[in-house]
Amino acid sequence: MNLDPLLALTAFGIGIVVGLTGMGGGALMTPVLVLLFGVHPLAAVSSDLVASAVMKPVGSLVHLRRGTVNGALVRWLCLGSVPAAFGGVLLARGLGTGDDVQHVVQVALGVALLVAAAGLVVRAFQRLVERSRGLDAQAGPAPAIRVRPLATVVVGAVGGVVVGLTSVGSGSLIIIALMALYPTLRAQQLVGTDLVQAVPLVMSAALGHLLFGDFHLDVTVALLLGSVPGVWVGARMSSRAPGGVIRATLAFVLLASALKLLGVSTPDTGIALAAVLVIAPAAWTLLQRRYRPAPTDDRTPAISPA
Repeated sequence: MNLDPLLALTAFGIGIVVGLTGMGGGALMTPVLVLLFGVHPLAAVSSDLVASAVMKPVGSLVHLRRGTVNGALVRWLCLGSVPAAFGGVLLARGLGTGDDVQHVVQVALGVALLVAAAGLVVRAFQRLVERSRGLDAQAGPAPAIRVRPLATVVVGAVGGVVVGLTSVGSGSLIIIALMALYPTLRAQQLVGTDLVQAVPLVMSAALGHLLFGDFHLDVTVALLLGSVPGVWVGARMSSRAPGGVIRATLAFVLLASALKLLGVSTPDTGIALAAVLVIAPAAWTLLQRRYRPAPTDDRTPAISPA
C-alpha cells in the first residue's frame, strides 16, 4: 500500500476547515481528489465516504452530550436517507463502470457543489437576519418543533441519493433543507441534528461503496491520517477563528471546484470568480447595513452562518 504524504497533508488542511466550520468535508475532499490528485470520481467518492464514516461519530457524540439534537427529526431523516444512500451507490453502479459513470458522477458532484455553495450563502443571510431581530439573545428552552414526517423523510431520501452518488450533502445540503422546513429550529439544534443523522447516512453510503463502488484503501488511509488530526485542531481553533472569512472562502472554493467539474473553461471560470470577488463583498456590506442588530444588542454583527 503506497501512501501519498501530500494527500495526507492536504486532508489535514481540509480537516481543519471542517473542524472550524462544521461543513465542507465531502464538498472539499472529493473535488480535491479528482482535480488535484487525479483520482477517478467514483473512487474519490468511495474513499471519501469511508473516511467520513470514521470521522462523523466524533462530532455527533459532542452534540448528543450537549443535548442539541432533535431525536424525532433524526429518526424521520434516517428513515429516508439510509436506504436512499445505499440506493444512490447502486444508481452510480448501474450507470456503468467506465468513462460514462465517471462523467455522470463528476457532473452530479459539480451540481451538488453549486447547491452547497449557495446553501452557505443562504445560511449566512439567515444568521444575519436572526441577529438583526435579536433572536440570538433568546434564553430559556428551545421552542417546540412540530415535526413534518413526510416532508422530512423526502428530504432525507433526496439527500441520501445525492450523498450515495457524490459524497456531498450530508452536511451542506440537508442542513439547508432543514432550515426551510423548520425555521424556528435553533442553530445549535440545526447543526447537531444534521450531524447525528449524517452518521447512519454516511455509513450506509460507505457500506454500499465498499461492496459496489471503487474503494481504494491507500487513498482512504491517507485521508484518515490527515483529516482526523485536522478536524481535532480545527475544532480547538473554532472559538477564536474568523468564521465569516472561513465560510466565505469555503463557498468560493466550492464554486471554483463546481465550475471546473462541470467542464467550464479556465478563462470563463476566472471571469466568473473575479466577478464574484468584486460583487459579493459590496452586496454583503449593503445587507449588513440593512439588517443591523437592534440598538440594545451591543454585540458585533456576525457575517457567518452558525
